[in-house]
Amino acid sequence: MILAAIDIGSNAARILVCEVIKNGTEVHFEKLNLLRIPLRLGFDVFTKGIVGAKKKKMLNNTVKTFDQLMKVYDVDHYMACATSAMRDASNGQEIINEIKQETDIEIEIISGQLEAEIIYENHIAELLNDSTSYLYIDVGGGSTEITLYHNSKVKFQKSYNIGTVRILTDMVNDDVWQKLKIDLKEIAKNYPGIEAIGSGGNINKILSIQRNDSKLNYKEIKQIYNELSPLSIEERMDLYILKKDRADVIVPALLIYYNIMKWANIEDINVPKIGLVDGLIHHLYELVLAD
Repeated sequence: MILAAIDIGSNAARILVCEVIKNGTEVHFEKLNLLRIPLRLGFDVFTKGIVGAKKKKMLNNTVKTFDQLMKVYDVDHYMACATSAMRDASNGQEIINEIKQETDIEIEIISGQLEAEIIYENHIAELLNDSTSYLYIDVGGGSTEITLYHNSKVKFQKSYNIGTVRILTDMVNDDVWQKLKIDLKEIAKNYPGIEAIGSGGNINKILSIQRNDSKLNYKEIKQIYNELSPLSIEERMDLYILKKDRADVIVPALLIYYNIMKWANIEDINVPKIGLVDGLIHHLYELVLAD
């Protein structure tokens, strides 16, 4: 069975195509293709409130490309979701309807809460130590989702309108930062010794800059932030061989991770290199089984 997941984010759009391989009771998701297109919808939406004509055309062409890719792989089932930027865009649903007419691809604009729940579908907690509390952190262009779980049970789950593109466009409300800080300090008080799990393109790139294993610590996050923040985008691109659309968002991403780890008294962050599209694949598989 071939599955595909599409994530229309505030900074980029992604499609992940996987083959489901069953071996007895074990299920393995073999990645066949992962394609990322830096649409940057949030730069329109967070400043103007709408997706402009140029970005709209880019989005339409991107979905058409994704549609062709799914046909090449003969995809059996797919799921397509749009997140923070499309949630905020006044013409978001209108664009989704037009895409449906042109491509027959159905895209669902999901809530921040559902986004957090789908990200959790990766079941990363099951692979870790049951005696430790983990804070799952997914930093996107428009929002940050956090999930606290202990003994494989969700204890807290919330989405905050704090994202890399929102920060770059100066559209993050101070009250939202304060709410995140209060929530994290309360979590730290009730669940001491938390470890973090980070997902998304930025934390993956940060890990590759620092080392080749799967864990970073608070001091390393702070060090990289202090090193990169004073540099121009071009200097960051040259220093770490970053693409332009990564070089600008990586610093606000570092700021978000830095603040979360500081306020929650977290020393280490695990980076398993997964994200929303991985969660969508797992979520879709469960839906297919349910049918």
